[in-house]
Amino acid sequence: MSINIKSLLSVLNAKWTGSNADVFIDHISIDSRSLQNGSKTLFFALAGVNNDAHSFIPDLIENNVQNFVVQYIPEGYADKANFLVVENTLQTLQEFAAYYRNRFHFPIIGLTGSNGKTIVKEWLNFLLSPDYNIIRSPKSYNSQVGVPLSVIAINEKHNLGIFEAGISTVNEMIKLEKIIKPNIGILTSIGSAHDEGFLNLVQKIDEKLLLFKDCPIIIYQKNEVVDSCLSQFAAEYMLHPRKLFSWSFTDQTADVFIEKREHKGDHTFIQYQYKKEVFSLEIPFNDSASVENAISCLLVLLHFNYDQETIQNRIEMLYPVRMRLEVKNGINNCSIIDDSYSSDFQSLKIALDFLESQKKKGASKTVILSDIFQSGFTNEELYSKVAQLISDNKINRVLGIGATISSFAAKFPNSTMFKNTANFIADIDNLKFNNETILIKGARSFQFEEIVSFLEEKTHETVLEINLDAISHNFNYYKSKLAPGVKMMVMVKAFGYGNGGLEIAKLLEHHKVDYLGVAFADEGISLKNGGIKAPIMVLNPESTSFPSMIQYQLEPEIYSLKGLNAFLKIAREKNLKDYPIHIKMDTGMHRLGFENNTIDELIATLKGNSTVRVQSILSHLATSDDPKHFDFVRQQIALFEKLSSKLMAALNINPIRHTLNTSGISNFHDSQYNMVRLGIGLYGVSNDSAEQKYLENVGTLKSIISQIRTIPAGDSVGYGRRFMADRETRIATIPIGYADGISRLWGNEVGYVTIKNQKAKIVGSVCMDMLMVNVSHIDCKEGDSVIIFGESPTVIEMAVALKTIPYEIMTSISQRVKRVFFR
Repeated sequence: MSINIKSLLSVLNAKWTGSNADVFIDHISIDSRSLQNGSKTLFFALAGVNNDAHSFIPDLIENNVQNFVVQYIPEGYADKANFLVVENTLQTLQEFAAYYRNRFHFPIIGLTGSNGKTIVKEWLNFLLSPDYNIIRSPKSYNSQVGVPLSVIAINEKHNLGIFEAGISTVNEMIKLEKIIKPNIGILTSIGSAHDEGFLNLVQKIDEKLLLFKDCPIIIYQKNEVVDSCLSQFAAEYMLHPRKLFSWSFTDQTADVFIEKREHKGDHTFIQYQYKKEVFSLEIPFNDSASVENAISCLLVLLHFNYDQETIQNRIEMLYPVRMRLEVKNGINNCSIIDDSYSSDFQSLKIALDFLESQKKKGASKTVILSDIFQSGFTNEELYSKVAQLISDNKINRVLGIGATISSFAAKFPNSTMFKNTANFIADIDNLKFNNETILIKGARSFQFEEIVSFLEEKTHETVLEINLDAISHNFNYYKSKLAPGVKMMVMVKAFGYGNGGLEIAKLLEHHKVDYLGVAFADEGISLKNGGIKAPIMVLNPESTSFPSMIQYQLEPEIYSLKGLNAFLKIAREKNLKDYPIHIKMDTGMHRLGFENNTIDELIATLKGNSTVRVQSILSHLATSDDPKHFDFVRQQIALFEKLSSKLMAALNINPIRHTLNTSGISNFHDSQYNMVRLGIGLYGVSNDSAEQKYLENVGTLKSIISQIRTIPAGDSVGYGRRFMADRETRIATIPIGYADGISRLWGNEVGYVTIKNQKAKIVGSVCMDMLMVNVSHIDCKEGDSVIIFGESPTVIEMAVALKTIPYEIMTSISQRVKRVFFR
C-alpha cells in the first residue's frame, strides 16, 4: 500500500489540518502501542464509550507518527502533525477499507456463520494456495474493526481473497458487506453464539445473509430454516443469475447429497452424489464439526472445478487449526509465544505486537521464523519488509529456518540461519537460550511444534489455560458500565485469582488500566520485578514490608493509626515527599479501616503533613451482590460519603474515591465516584445469572486420561472402597488431585469431568495426585483430553455443589499446575 494522504480527503469526506498533504502512507494503525507505527503510518484514533485513542496522540507524535484520522484535534497539537478530521473515526476506517477494496477485482470468498468460519478459511487457504496467491483474514479478524484491517492488507500481487465476517447484533453486517464485497459466499454452521444480540434465530440468519447481498453464489448446508430465510432473502435482493450451492446429509434435493458417512478410527469416509455421479472422499477427522467444515471446503473446490483426484489428495491432508497464540514457560527462564502453525506477513505483524505486550522485564526478544508464504510480494520485497518489522520491534536476534529466508540473511542483523528444522534442532544447545521472550512462528510444513517441545519447560500434563481475549472482553464489558472519566482498578491479588498475576497484569497494562490491586507487598514486588509500570496498591500491607514497598514504589492502603504512624516514621527517615497512600474507611464490613470515632485523630495526624499524599479514599461493600441487603449497601455508601467528605474538607484535598467492587459496578451505578475496583468479574464470574451470559470463560483446567481399565461388578475404586461397581465398568484415571486444588468433596459421584463433550462422573475419593471417572458410556482412549472445569463444569456449578464460592475454586489451583496463556 502506498497512498497519497491528499487523495483521501474527498474519499473520507475529511477536513484537513496540517502542513504537508503530499505525504504517502503505507501503514494503517489503530494501536498506539505498536512498535510498527512510524512516519508513514496513518493512525485512526478510534473513540469508544470508555476508550478514546485521541489521548494517545501526543505520545504518538513524540514517536514520529505524523498522520492522523481524528474526530477532534487535541488541544495544542493542531500545528504538530497532519490531521484528517471526520465525524466518526470507526465509520471512516470502514469507508477507507471499502474504498481500498474497490481498487481490486479478483475473486473474494466471504464467510459468515456462528461456528467454523476461521477453520474453513484456513483450510481453504491450504487447499487453494497451490494455485492462487491468497490474502486472508489473519487469525479471527472478523469484527467491525478486524475486517477493515484485514482488507487493507490486500496488494497488487494477490489474486484471491478469503475474509470472514462476524457479528453480534443487527445492523453490523451491512457495514462489513461493503468492505468485503464477496463474489463467493459461504454460510457455516449456525449456533447459539451471540444469541442475546438477536430476537430469534431467523433474525440472526437474515442478518448474516446480508454479507451475500450482491454475491453470485452462496454455499450452505440445507435445512428448513435457512432455506426459508434464503427464499425471502432472494426475493428482497434480486441478483440474476444467483446460484445457491447446497449440501445435506438428509435432503436429496441438495446439490451435493451425502449418501453415506462412516467413521474409521480418526477418519471419516463419505460417499456423495454430485451432478448425478457418486464420489468417495476420505476426511482426516471424525468429529461432526470438522466433517461439516470439510464439506463446505469440498463445495468450494467443486465450484472451482477441481478434479476428484486433486480434491481427495488435498482434503486428506487437512490438519487441526490452531487459532491462538499461546504463552508458555520455557527452559532457562525463557517464555515462549507459540505460533508454530502459521507463517504469513499479516499474522507476523500481529504476533510481534503480542510479543511486545508479553515480553519479560530484562529479557531479550528472539524470533524463530520460517520461510513466509503467500505474501503477495516478491521475495526481495517480502524479506525487506520483514527485516523492517524486525527492526521496528527491536528484536534482539532472529533465527531463520528455510532455504528462502536463509538466502536473505544479510537483511537481518544478529541472525543465524538454518536450511531446515532438523538442522536447527541439531544445533539447539549451541544457541544458548536464556532469559529470552521467544516468538516461534513457522509454516506448518516446517513442524515447529518440535522446536516448542524442545524449548518448553517440562511439567506434568495438567494445565490451566487462560484465555487473554476473554479477559480483555470482560474488562471492556465492565468498563462500558462506567461513567466518562471514572477510573478502573483491577484486582490481581492471589496470583490473579489463581490465573496468573504477571501475565494478566501485562495485559491490563496494555489496556491502560489505571491501577492494579494486590493483597500483600510481595505480590506487588513480583509484578514490579516482572516489568509492570502501572501504579499498584497494596491492600493488606504489613508494617515490616513498608521499606520494601517504598523501594518498589508500591502504594499502601492505610487502615489504622498504628499503620499510618509506622509508615510516616519510615517515610520521614527516607525524606519522602508526597508519597501516595490510600485511606481505608470501615463503613460496616468491620474487617479493616478507620471508623467514625477515629476520623478526627486521622485528620490531626495528616494535617500539614507533606511526607505523604492521600491518593485515594476507599471502603469495601459487604453485600453488593445480594438484593436482600441492598439497603445495608446504601447505608455503607452514605457513611462513606460522610466520612470521606469530612476528611477531604478538613485536609483541603480532592483525592480519588472508590468503594464499588465487581457486583457494585453492576448494581450501584450512581456510586462510582472517581474509580471502581474490578475483581472476580474480570475472570468471567458474576453473582448475577442475567449478567453471567455477557461474560466469557477465562480459565479452563485440562488434563488427560492416563489409563483406562475395565473392572467387573463388585470391584471397588480408590481409597476406602467408596465406589463399588454394580456392573462391568470402564474406569479412566486422570493425573490431577487435591494437591492440584481439586476438593475431595468433589469426588464420590458429586462432581464430574468432561470427555468428548460428555460428562464422566468422578468415582471414589479424589486422591492427592489422581482422580478416577466412569467412562463406560464414552468412546475415549488413553491420552484423550479431559476438562476439569471451564465451560462444563463451570466454577460456579462446582461452587454451588461444594457449598462455597467460585473464588475458592479458582484460587485453590496449585502453582504446580502449568498456566498456558493464549489469544
